[in-house]
Amino acid sequence: MNTGADAQAPAQGGGRVEEVRESLRAVIDPELGDTIVDLGMVRSIDVAQGHVVVDVALTVAACPLRSQIERDVRGQVEALDWVDSMEIRIATMDATERAAVMARARWKAREDAPETAIPATARVLAIASGKGGVGKSSVTVNLAVALARRGLTVGVLDADIWGFSVPRLLGMEGEVEARKGKMIPLEKKVGTGLVRVLSMGFLADEEQAIMWRGLVLNRAVQQFLQDAHWGDLDYLLIDLPPGTGDVQMGLARLLPRTEMLVVTTPPLAAQKVAARAADMARKGYLRVAGVIENMSDFTCEHGTTYALFGSGGGSRLAHGLGVPLIGSIPLHPDLAAAGDAGRPLAGEDGELATLFAELARVVAEEVAPLLETSSCSARLVERVRAAVASGDDNGS
Repeated sequence: MNTGADAQAPAQGGGRVEEVRESLRAVIDPELGDTIVDLGMVRSIDVAQGHVVVDVALTVAACPLRSQIERDVRGQVEALDWVDSMEIRIATMDATERAAVMARARWKAREDAPETAIPATARVLAIASGKGGVGKSSVTVNLAVALARRGLTVGVLDADIWGFSVPRLLGMEGEVEARKGKMIPLEKKVGTGLVRVLSMGFLADEEQAIMWRGLVLNRAVQQFLQDAHWGDLDYLLIDLPPGTGDVQMGLARLLPRTEMLVVTTPPLAAQKVAARAADMARKGYLRVAGVIENMSDFTCEHGTTYALFGSGGGSRLAHGLGVPLIGSIPLHPDLAAAGDAGRPLAGEDGELATLFAELARVVAEEVAPLLETSSCSARLVERVRAAVASGDDNGS
């Protein structure tokens, strides 16, 4: 597909074109659940010296995912260390190209996800980490509360079946009731918003060991997604267990439009482990939306700041993944105390609440904004699902 680059720089052009193409496989259309390369959205790639030009074709001209796709493409290409500058040229698919996208989406619809109770309009964000002890659950809870303070309805699925902590962090308790055989999430009002929660913490004793593996573990998560009355949601945050195990792999199958936020701490070791979680997400065709650095530094009562765990890990991880660093959360004793008390600081006033409010703003306005997708990929997806359900292989 490249012509100019190969002619001008045969020693490097062809190889670097393929390097760019491979980097763009990390750019996922969250509605179609596939890479923009495999969907045929990357029409051409040209490389001349350190300058890269990428032509991207969208399904329709007014696609609201355009800015997200542009950001993701730019992030992936600029993460290549030899790239000095780049240009993205946006076009609109013709009828033949759209038919090819429909064919691939139809195939994936046959192969992939079952129906869930999560509304199609909700943005689904999985909060992940490569290892335990990085504050992933605390980040999930405070981000959920901060989003709810914006007047949004936010679901929180505690998928850390063994190590559930969301109920305690939110100060919620009670039994999960059922309506017509489906679980009713517990609710917590936050200003004009609402947080809905499902967790094993509502179904098991807090000190009881959950000794499940494999299919049984995945079935628990599947029930939370399918056998529950989630109602209308703006966002669903999924607190994943640490690592790259059964739940992560099952989630990619059950809810392929999931997007991942990776939580890390500053040390290089944590950064490397977190990168594996991101790699697993991409191998499951999940979009990695950004990085959050937790425990970034500590400021003592005299105002002196100490990088107790090092510095720069979040930025390095974000750059290496080609995604934005959404925010850095300091090491602060009030966060641990508030978690123990079931009183998320994001729901109060003060410096940390302001920080989480800004984190929620970046997520809601830049990284994963709510979209009116009636004219974009979602419309294609609905047509594909209808065609698959009816057994019509000739839809377009």
